[in-house]
Amino acid sequence: MRVAFVSMYTHHTRDTPAIRRQHRLIQLLTNTDHEVVVLCSRWWDGEHAKFEQNGIEYRAVDGDFSTKRFVFKLPFALRKESPDIVHVPNSPARHARAVKPACRVLRIPMVVDWWAESDDDSAGDCKSIAKKADRIIVPSETVKTTVREYGASEAPVTVIPDGLDFSLIESAPVEAEFDLVYSRHLDEYANVETFLLALAELRDRDWSAAIIGNGSAAADAERTARDLRIRDRVSFLGDLSDKQRVAVLKGAHVFAQTAEREPFATNLLWGLACGCVGIAEYQADSAAHELVEEKSRLPGTRGTLVSTPEELADEIIVAGDMEERTIDEAYEQYDYSEMLEQYLTCYRGAISDYGLF
Repeated sequence: MRVAFVSMYTHHTRDTPAIRRQHRLIQLLTNTDHEVVVLCSRWWDGEHAKFEQNGIEYRAVDGDFSTKRFVFKLPFALRKESPDIVHVPNSPARHARAVKPACRVLRIPMVVDWWAESDDDSAGDCKSIAKKADRIIVPSETVKTTVREYGASEAPVTVIPDGLDFSLIESAPVEAEFDLVYSRHLDEYANVETFLLALAELRDRDWSAAIIGNGSAAADAERTARDLRIRDRVSFLGDLSDKQRVAVLKGAHVFAQTAEREPFATNLLWGLACGCVGIAEYQADSAAHELVEEKSRLPGTRGTLVSTPEELADEIIVAGDMEERTIDEAYEQYDYSEMLEQYLTCYRGAISDYGLF
């Protein structure tokens, strides 16, 4: 199978959860017998049209990150590569919408990997993508509901959760310095304040906490910790390598998930797999509840859903009576290898169905 990934932006030029998910899938596919090509804007030096890095072949559709030129030249690039299937992120929506006519002419199925919409994506473009994609992949039931609201039919929408490297969790050391952990990119949706307010409720108890991640909201979070008079007990660790982050998670007892926007709560997933008790604050635009609420969580998962900092504090106290763990074997089913097989199954189904028309 030859898979063409169409994305003007790659991990070289943008760092977002959706692009990290896409790059991870590209890496996994590159290590199989399948062929992969990435159609993107030229991020490398020089004028050559193709560039290979770490076994991944990149082809420049344009050289200056111009949406207009990218959209115009894309059909010619697709024709030249002649893939069996085209994989495109839902955002930028204008790019995804432009892919479908080219795929229709070339008789190639288009799979859309739908993570989240950006502020620049129009409702019209999103509706067009949802209705015309041959298959849509989403990371959670929460995102699936959004896609259905844009007009996608039930049949072509497949939930493939974000994954994790379970072998890393098995092999990583245990850093037992912290009892409670929050981990996420600290942007405007991080909502670290809820976690800090809960910790302030427990000021008279014995605990240590770590916040992993960096971003525009980091300074405000540190200021809040000082204002609540708990700064000396909260360590802001910044960005950590995967191995360092897993070591902290394996040593912690509770993972707090309070972010306001999460198409899939990847960090919570890692925390649960590392044996943490997961406590998630309900947010309308977050899928975190899918990992801890009774109706959808894995059997044996230790975690719960809360609505306020006070409830979060209460659940931290309850978690103190639970045994400490450094790994939960049940989460091996979220390993990247399983995620890859689900994508391949979706690709094969799209190719098979397309051949019927």
